[in-house]
Formats: sequence, C-alpha cells, structure tokens
Amino acid sequence: MLKHRGFPGRLPGTDFQFTIRRANPRGVTPIVARDRYRDRRPADRRADEIFLAALWEHFGDQPFERGNLDAGRLSWLFGREVIAAQDPFDPTSYEALLRIDVDVARRSFPEVFGGESA
Repeated sequence: MLKHRGFPGRLPGTDFQFTIRRANPRGVTPIVARDRYRDRRPADRRADEIFLAALWEHFGDQPFERGNLDAGRLSWLFGREVIAAQDPFDPTSYEALLRIDVDVARRSFPEVFGGESA
C-alpha cells in the first residue's frame, strides 16, 4: 500500500480521518459513491472541502493511486469530484487509480480553486 507522504492525516481539531496507517488485515474497504444531502452538517461539508483541497494540492488533475487514502472520506467524493482513472476499476484495491474531475469539483467546491462560494 502506497503511503502518500505529506498528505494530511486528518482534519485538524476533529476526528475526520483522511489517511489510514496500515492496510486492513481483514480486507480492503471498498470505495462506494455515497449520497450527499443538503442537510449535512457544516463540519462534514468542511471535511469534504479540505480533503478535496489536499487532493488538488498533492495530485492536481493527474491520476493518483488510492494507497493509504481513507475509503470513507473518498466515498463522499467518489462518482462526482473524484472518479476512476482506469477501466476496469477495482474499488477494493489499494493500487486503484483515481483522478479529480476538475469541472465537477470546481462547481461543487469553488473555494478550493480560488472561486466564490455559490
């Protein structure tokens, strides 16, 4: 499992995890697209924003390996701002390649890209 050095481990001051320390011995947690509803807590939305900003800062628009990125946090963005960068895509692989869909990410989180909030 690739460890993304320099990537923040969590959202400071919270328990929102961005990376994992070691591979799960009981099997890889799959990445699944989770529904985000408008009534999500502000802290949850902020965690998504900071996580996407960290992804953008580290990888930009280039494909990146899932590695030690937290499946739960990726799942909140998967299928929208973060998409599969390979076909076929294995959601249960630490080597799976992902990428940021920049157009969707700019619309969802304009502040990450220096834009105004909608």
